[in-house]
Amino acid sequence: MISFGFHTGPRKPILPGMDVAIREQLKPGVKVKVTQQIAARHYAWPTEVSGTIVEFKQQETGSWYAHSKDDRLWLDRLVLRLPDGEVTTLNLDDYTHIEVENAKD
Repeated sequence: MISFGFHTGPRKPILPGMDVAIREQLKPGVKVKVTQQIAARHYAWPTEVSGTIVEFKQQETGSWYAHSKDDRLWLDRLVLRLPDGEVTTLNLDDYTHIEVENAKD
């Protein structure tokens, strides 16, 4: 039998991409600093962005992913308003580090 890497056993629950304590703090109006990294062979290439949360959600992509929720790849997405007014969407992954700068009053 040829295996193409597809999971044929029972489906497992979707695991959160970050600590639940941080996830619960990502509410509209909260200021955060997000560091994203591209991992290379022996170093990381980081970039930082700070802003105010507009929205945080899980959203499916157009990509098909075997045996995930609704057979789609789901990503954590964070929408930020930057200090200059620009709005940007970040796709969060295992290399993303988020620091909450303050809680919404």
